[in-house]
Amino acid sequence: MDRLTETKKIRRIEGGKGSACRDRVVVEAPLALSVNGEKLVTLLCTPEKQKSLALGFLRSGGLLESMEDLLRLELNEEGTAVAVELKQDTGPVERLHCKGTITSGGGRGVFFSGPGEGLCLPPVPQGGPTMRAEEICSLMDSLEERALIFKATGGTHSAALADAGGLIISCEDIGRHNAVDKIIGECLLRGISLEGKALICSGRLSSEILLKAARLQLPLVISRAAPTTLSIELAETFQITLIGFVRGRRMNIYTHPRRVQGAPAAPE
Repeated sequence: MDRLTETKKIRRIEGGKGSACRDRVVVEAPLALSVNGEKLVTLLCTPEKQKSLALGFLRSGGLLESMEDLLRLELNEEGTAVAVELKQDTGPVERLHCKGTITSGGGRGVFFSGPGEGLCLPPVPQGGPTMRAEEICSLMDSLEERALIFKATGGTHSAALADAGGLIISCEDIGRHNAVDKIIGECLLRGISLEGKALICSGRLSSEILLKAARLQLPLVISRAAPTTLSIELAETFQITLIGFVRGRRMNIYTHPRRVQGAPAAPE
């Protein structure tokens, strides 16, 4: 925790009175990612689980399908650069890099060619896991309990992979996309299957998050925050159950409610 946060001198005004004090702030650092000897992107992130972030970024961007595609993964001593060597040549990397869409994540943190490109992905199978509303609320409570950097600084997003039994992996980062990519990378490194799992997020559910879930065939995407119109449309298309505003004992189910046990019928 110490290397992920720093203490800064601040001036605080509270109740109309000012005071000098110290505040704990989350660390933001650059991570340069190169593929087959060529720099692809610099990610601004919380400096932990950098290898997982790099792998998840490539997997969710469609450049890496499994660890079998990987020849080398190396983090430098300073933790500021990750070098990846893939079996394929850099042609696909160059094409995706040139066609990148500036997303709601900001800058070039995600390099999907665009939401329309994702429509060639197959829909998630209609069967699969179901969860009770109480289980979904419990998962969100667990995510918030594990968010130690957020508790210390208020400056991170959280993401987790889960099933009805609880959280399997959780990660934090200053970026909500980074937090999701770290989850994906951790699963690759640990050999954890994504089949039938739920993606739990603390932040806004935008189209890029839904495209990541669709590429990984995740049947449930759950957040304490709001979705966007495009994320709802994509979730409908890919047969993903999209749930937002999970706070306390309430939630909004936007698409495919069949995976939530006891969900009421949609209004006419």
